[in-house]
Amino acid sequence: MIERQVYRMPKAGAIHNLQLRTETLEEPGPDEVCVRVRAIGLNFADVFAMQGLYSATPAGSFIPGLEFAGEIVAVGESVGEWQVGDRVMGVTKFGGYVSHINSHHRYVIPLPDRWSYEQGAGFLVQGLTAYYALKELGNLKPGMAVLIHSAAGGVGILANRICKKLGAYTIGTVGRPGKVDFLRRQEAYDAVILRGSDFYEELQQALNGRPLCLIMECIGGRILELGWRALAPMGRMVVYGNASFSSHGSRPNYPSLFWRFLRRPKIDPLRLPTENKSLMGFNLIYLYEQTDLMHELLQKLQALELEPQHVGQVFAFDEMHEAIKLFQQGKSVGKVVITV
Repeated sequence: MIERQVYRMPKAGAIHNLQLRTETLEEPGPDEVCVRVRAIGLNFADVFAMQGLYSATPAGSFIPGLEFAGEIVAVGESVGEWQVGDRVMGVTKFGGYVSHINSHHRYVIPLPDRWSYEQGAGFLVQGLTAYYALKELGNLKPGMAVLIHSAAGGVGILANRICKKLGAYTIGTVGRPGKVDFLRRQEAYDAVILRGSDFYEELQQALNGRPLCLIMECIGGRILELGWRALAPMGRMVVYGNASFSSHGSRPNYPSLFWRFLRRPKIDPLRLPTENKSLMGFNLIYLYEQTDLMHELLQKLQALELEPQHVGQVFAFDEMHEAIKLFQQGKSVGKVVITV
């Protein structure tokens, strides 16, 4: 039995209800390992879950958090491949905002020797998101022109690195001028666009005659509509988020959300054969139930030997609310990580 610290929501609805508590953690089950968490990665799914806008959110009380890194402190009796002291990174279907976690042994993998716990906590969810969207759904090929929104975020950075490993041409978009400078200094995008009223024209200029083959779409609204217009025949748009529906406050702004919902782009499936374009969407949380597929994708992702995630901001465990607020406001670059 371990006394652990956790951030728990009594129920979804308002982030200010997220409370730091002390709880008892049972010994790991036969197929589990107990991890002393050293770092926690923040994701937009956490925010949407806490606000009650995420369909996969557990009913009633729950602990947010989808990814972590740490060291194993106890091993279940049926687990053979792990030992106490092993450094790991892991994913969980909620429950990650904790100091200790019991995890099925297949949901943790070795943390590379040269990686910090912070880097490990920023890799799995966003790396799998980027890889699945680009390769499994997007059919990424060398020479393709790829549009990556939120290019300075965790998914965007890893998506660009995957594209570059496979020889694609990348155009990144951001919503803040400072992020343009970061991308030009740190990441090898072929073009960077600050999203504004002339977004479509700037996109055409960045393409410079190339067909736009693939879009990593996470913004929604007008940007989605313009991206769809620019997408070439045989092109694919993969939707994995919708930042235009995010709220900067503790609770969702339902009147604003309803107005944006009414004005959302509407793509007619009957016109898809004529336009010869594909629109796809996915939610990584469901990959959690497909353990064999998840490990297959991880092997392919790790074979690319990407550089570790860029960790832009690090907060202490007792600064969780400050970290979430910064993350909500879109001011972060790379991964926001909590150390425990």
